[in-house]
Amino acid sequence: MSNCIGISGRIARAFIRSKLTPLIVIASLLLGLLAVIVTAREEEPQISVPMVDVYVTYPGASAKEVEELVTRPMEKLLWEIQGVEYLYSIMKPGFNLTIVRFYVGEDMEDSLIKLYNKLMSNYDRIPPGVSQPLVKAKSIDDVPILTLTLWSESPHVSGYELRRVALELCTEIKKDRDVAEFTVIGGQRRQVRVVLDPARLKAHGASPFQIMDALAKSNVLLPSGSYPSGNREILVDTGGFLHSIDEVGEVIIAVQDGAPVHLRDVATLKDGPEEPGSYVFMGLGPSAGRKGITASRPGQKEAVTIAVAKKKGANASVVARGALAKVDALRGSLIPTNVNLTVTRNYGETAREKSDELLQHMLIATVSVIVLIALALGFREAVVVAVAVPVTLALTLLINYLYGYTLNRVTLFALIFSIGILVDDAIVVVENIHRHFKRHGAGVDQAVRAVDEVGNPTILATWTVVAALLPMAFVSGLMGPYMRPIPVGASAAMLFSLLIAFIVSPWLGYKVLGGSRPLARGKPEKDLSSLYEKVIGPLLDSATKRRLAVAGVGGLLLLAVALVPLKLVAVKMLPFDNKSELQVIIDMPEGSALEETAALGREMGDYLKQVPEVTDYQLYVGTAAPFNFNG
Repeated sequence: MSNCIGISGRIARAFIRSKLTPLIVIASLLLGLLAVIVTAREEEPQISVPMVDVYVTYPGASAKEVEELVTRPMEKLLWEIQGVEYLYSIMKPGFNLTIVRFYVGEDMEDSLIKLYNKLMSNYDRIPPGVSQPLVKAKSIDDVPILTLTLWSESPHVSGYELRRVALELCTEIKKDRDVAEFTVIGGQRRQVRVVLDPARLKAHGASPFQIMDALAKSNVLLPSGSYPSGNREILVDTGGFLHSIDEVGEVIIAVQDGAPVHLRDVATLKDGPEEPGSYVFMGLGPSAGRKGITASRPGQKEAVTIAVAKKKGANASVVARGALAKVDALRGSLIPTNVNLTVTRNYGETAREKSDELLQHMLIATVSVIVLIALALGFREAVVVAVAVPVTLALTLLINYLYGYTLNRVTLFALIFSIGILVDDAIVVVENIHRHFKRHGAGVDQAVRAVDEVGNPTILATWTVVAALLPMAFVSGLMGPYMRPIPVGASAAMLFSLLIAFIVSPWLGYKVLGGSRPLARGKPEKDLSSLYEKVIGPLLDSATKRRLAVAGVGGLLLLAVALVPLKLVAVKMLPFDNKSELQVIIDMPEGSALEETAALGREMGDYLKQVPEVTDYQLYVGTAAPFNFNG
């Protein structure tokens, strides 16, 4: 017999009594469990779409002059870079921003090198008065995964104090090695304001330009050399930075009649917050109690938001959980008791919830398949499938980890999608082993013969499914890398299911089904075959019934296709995402005052606080809110 069996039968014979087979099962399950633990969890898959912002300033130039002397010449150079797909430029007086977008899949580092080479090799063409380009790369990892909003009910705590607390808190959060960057939005920076007195300025014979020059020269620290002393080298620095308002007042701006004129003699100094250039407000909705937020005073409070982004490849849920744990530890010490902190975005938590939910659905799908096999074939046959499917999924999860994919809704959807097809190989092999054992009795030769009998069709069916799925991996554009985990994961699952069907299923089938008694000759099998014969028999015997059956199937197909043009079903690339946040953007007329925009935002806030589902809302006036995956 050994000379007549094919490759599937030979594989089954090699592993059906091998001591390695149970070790393969255990190792596969452990590797899959390890992959689930160590694989980063995110909401969206990693997509390489290099985008670079190029900033250029031209003080004193109009927007038209910036376009003619800066934007157009620079765009001509940037279009020469290989891999550039789009260029967007924004011009305003004295400023230009050009956004360079490369094709999807281009490497970020290579794109930056090409951009730097092109710009630096043309520095000699920069017109006088134009600054050198400032380059800042942007990627999907710049999307903040965690936002924390600081606010207070105390009238003595303003945005100035909140910002200082936020900066200290960011310093502690940044100590986590997986935190890439943070952004503080809102509040006022510390500033020493110099209010000149024209009368005293004229009396001392000084001018504002002298004051600007004196302040610039007084706030400089320069190394001035060194000298040896006592077998040591002493470094000497000249000048120093201004540390307090008193030092600013001591700055000498002029000399009159041999006496120095200090800045405090001609101006009033104020140490405090800068003039507001933007506002951030925090408001509570009717459902604030669901997040544990309480406030004794109604209304909107001034706030400051901290946006935290993670490094590429880091686990979003781990980074967010670590940052929140650090925040909780700092309450009452670095964070004053009269300052409230609300988590207004936590993509790490939502990524964990979604991945856990999809893993749960994957488990439900697996159990459903096993129960169906138990009802159709029997409990022992279901045991074989109950081992084959988890082993296949475990190996697929390992491949996803080794391939660099994260656990997100697309990769997990690929696994759930593949359960329905990867179980086919195990079912075909187990059912045939079950049939051979029933007819000829249990034995190694019977199991090998059963596997070999269906081996070639199983191999052909598996490769047919892979051939149908794999072309999706070569889709270009933005959706290509986004959806690529589906064909890669499902194809890997199908190939693993084929190997498991030839290696594990015969071994376990022989162990579990070995006690099956063969049926007496001529005795019909008690399974679904009789029911199937009753259904298919009339179709085979009557041409009219066959035509009606085909017409019925065709009619159902046309009805299903008609649902799309009739708009009875919604068709979109991705499922609806149940986000806990939304953004409303107010586009005011050009030239609108900051306070006017803030007043309109407050009116909108007054409406939002009446919506029953709203827990909290933030108003960002004159500044951008933390951007999300959509921009």
